[in-house]
Amino acid sequence: MKHPTVKRRRAQSAATGTPHPAARARVGDAPARPAHMRASSWARALKRTASEFRTDDLTDQAAALTYYGVLAIFPALIALVSILGLVGHAATQPLIENLGKLAPGSARSIFTSAVENLQRSRGTAGVIFIAGLAGALWSASGYVGAFMRASNRIYDIEEGRPIWKTVPVRLGVTVVMVILLALSSVAVVLTGGLARQAGKLLGVGSTAVSVWDIAKWPVLLGIVSLMFAILYWAAPNVRHPGFRWLSPGGIVAVAAWVIASAAFALYVANFSSYNKTYGALAAVVVFLVWLWVSNVAALLGAEFNAELERGRWIEAGHPADEEPFVEPRDTRKVQRA
Repeated sequence: MKHPTVKRRRAQSAATGTPHPAARARVGDAPARPAHMRASSWARALKRTASEFRTDDLTDQAAALTYYGVLAIFPALIALVSILGLVGHAATQPLIENLGKLAPGSARSIFTSAVENLQRSRGTAGVIFIAGLAGALWSASGYVGAFMRASNRIYDIEEGRPIWKTVPVRLGVTVVMVILLALSSVAVVLTGGLARQAGKLLGVGSTAVSVWDIAKWPVLLGIVSLMFAILYWAAPNVRHPGFRWLSPGGIVAVAAWVIASAAFALYVANFSSYNKTYGALAAVVVFLVWLWVSNVAALLGAEFNAELERGRWIEAGHPADEEPFVEPRDTRKVQRA
């Protein structure tokens, strides 16, 4: 909800250096966290989330994230396959098998063909790994930067952090994301025969291996939830009271991602005509749509978190259209402008 008077008030505050509205509020004015809000405030936050999702053009923002995601995924895949190539041929087959469970329809062929082609280049695994890792970090930092811009739009706040702050944040979040993706890849790969071999090395029996075959999927969801939590905490120019491992928006994002991915996979398998329409490009189109759906889910969770913060602001007695409704981390960039 962006009104001209609010924009003028925000610009005047940044230019004159007057205290930010959120900073002027007393600490005890608002509920300490969304869990302490009234049930009616949660209902209104849900309603505002749907409205602001359209107002903020988050489907377009998801398309931008999809572009950067495509640039980041394949260098990351090169690095991953290179690591598996150093370990051995047996490590890549579980990855190929489990990718079919994660990607919908013909989109899985994009991954499997890439893995199989890269698997044949084992002689240059070390060089490919270094190049792939460097490319993945650089490309993924572009994704994080786009997510930062989308998050500021969601919170109706300007980017006040100078470049010497935003660049380390981008790179730091990127490195953490790559590590978490590597851990999730290990969880995917560690199945079947590899899981039994690992069980023997660790001295655990077949029962523990069977339990892991089931538990790896909740572990993967936990890693995805942690990735959302890090993005939601670090991306916006918003001063959070502290890092939360699990947020309401994170739960919404994971649930929306799982449901939307399953629904899209069902649609592609039974009702779509992608193969007839796009021919050889069907797999690429399905993959891009699925990636876009995933980014829509991520932004939906961020929007819900933002509207819960607005709900806290409203319960403190402030107007619903007063913006920004959160305290920024930094305003130096805005003041210089």
